[in-house]
Amino acid sequence: MSEGSSSAILALPAAATLAAVVAASAGIVLTGRPQLTRYLIPVSGAILVLAALFGVVPELVDDIGWIWVLPLMALGFGVLTLLDRYSFPVCPSCDHGEHYGFVAPLLIATAVHAFIDGWGLVAVHLAAPRGGKAVAVAILLHKIPEGLALGTVLSLLLRRAGPALGWCVLAESATLAGGATGLWLTPAGWVSYPLAIAAGTFLYLGIQAMRPAR
Repeated sequence: MSEGSSSAILALPAAATLAAVVAASAGIVLTGRPQLTRYLIPVSGAILVLAALFGVVPELVDDIGWIWVLPLMALGFGVLTLLDRYSFPVCPSCDHGEHYGFVAPLLIATAVHAFIDGWGLVAVHLAAPRGGKAVAVAILLHKIPEGLALGTVLSLLLRRAGPALGWCVLAESATLAGGATGLWLTPAGWVSYPLAIAAGTFLYLGIQAMRPAR
């Protein structure tokens, strides 16, 4: 892969990072108006689920078949379920306004989420070109309410706009790290298998975002 094409592909996670950071800045400014993310987050979750089911999965089935796609998607879904239940909230920005008591778990969870977004953007774009366009749009849209929620929550927890924005930038930069990882791993023919796992994580994140507020 040429250096120019690599740079063009990495522009996708870079754009996703920028969208999340800009949205986080808006969230910090609009602290006290959680109703904005209350409506945007479920919509973005639905888009992510639809993109995974109708954009990525059909191409993966053509490539490796249902016998691999279904169990690998279940594995990705199950791993995030276990992490979310027994370790730390994987999608804290999908919680519709519940503010967590510790900044570190929130940032770690968001960074994990962002890494998956970045890796998925690049991997899907290279391994499943048709589905990649749908997933790219879905993830970019998903980043806006994610950033709004993260900025709002951190602003409330830290009570200072500067540090809140700095931590938002750091957490969302994991999107670029995920994109670089995806670019490094994807050229191999076996990428459809981990990509099926990623599709399961997309489903989990999207479903979490669509859940009613607790």
